[in-house]
Formats: sequence, C-alpha cells, structure tokens
Amino acid sequence: MAALPVYRWRLAPDGYATRRQLRAQGLRPGGQAVAAQLERPRRRRGPLVAYLYRVDLAKPVRPMTPAKRVALAKANAARRTCPRCRTDAGYCIPRSVGMCIPCAYPDEQRAA
Repeated sequence: MAALPVYRWRLAPDGYATRRQLRAQGLRPGGQAVAAQLERPRRRRGPLVAYLYRVDLAKPVRPMTPAKRVALAKANAARRTCPRCRTDAGYCIPRSVGMCIPCAYPDEQRAA
C-alpha cells in the first residue's frame, strides 16, 4: 500500500476536496478511498489532519426522498420535545441538561 501524499494547510493542488467541500458542491466521495491528506501544524499537540478526496471521482449527492424527509422531521421534533413536560421547547434540548430550561431550573424561572 502506497503512503498518502501529505500537503500543508491551504497548499493542496486543485482537484482535491474535503468531505465538506464536496458537499458544498453537491457531491459525495461515492466510495472512493482517501486520496491525500492536509496537515495543519499546531504548537503543543500533533497536527490537525483533513482527508482529501478526488473531485473527478466524486458522485452527486443522493436526493432527499419523502420518507427520509419525514424521518428527519420526526427526529428533529424529538430533539425539541422536553421529556418531562412533553412540550415543544422551540429549540434543541441541550443533552447536558436533558430537559427544557424551565423544567431544569424551575426556581430561577420563578425569580425572574
């Protein structure tokens, strides 16, 4: 197995892109292997690494199906629903708290 080419941050040649860059172009890696990697040096720790894929081998993103759209809407609704009071909080419930803010801190809500 050949070693991956390593490029310094912002110095990768044209024709390579990260997953996020591919997605912004409406593409996905499509099963291809990592073609190269970027390294951004840091002072006290190891370098930040980003994997690059070839743009010419990327495939278009699969379109959203109606079933996927419904499943995604249900999942997002579940993230907004407080398990304690069963109301839609209007925002994603923080996992660190596990419930909406009025249920998590009832004393602070009454004082305000």
